[in-house]
Amino acid sequence: MSRRDRRSFTDEFKHEAASLVVTQGYSVAEASRAMGVGPSAMRRWVEQLEGEHSGVTPKAQAMTPDQQRIQELESQVKRLEREKSILKKATALLMSDEMPHLR
Repeated sequence: MSRRDRRSFTDEFKHEAASLVVTQGYSVAEASRAMGVGPSAMRRWVEQLEGEHSGVTPKAQAMTPDQQRIQELESQVKRLEREKSILKKATALLMSDEMPHLR
């Protein structure tokens, strides 16, 4: 018995497919048939695209360029906050090592 491999789609493909429903008025069923994907995947993409148009940053990889940029910036902020925390701890450790010598 062979296991079916899971197909993967580019963000551009997902955006184009969901745009059929969101901007061009296709039904989910029509768009999923036209693009050769399952209706549940199409529904997910449509919900994500509608959310992104409303300003919601998705948990998954964003489809729109604006939301992709927001995700990149949020990731960078998290990284910088981690680095800042590490530097604070290192500074505190170095200062605690210096304190006995100052007395």
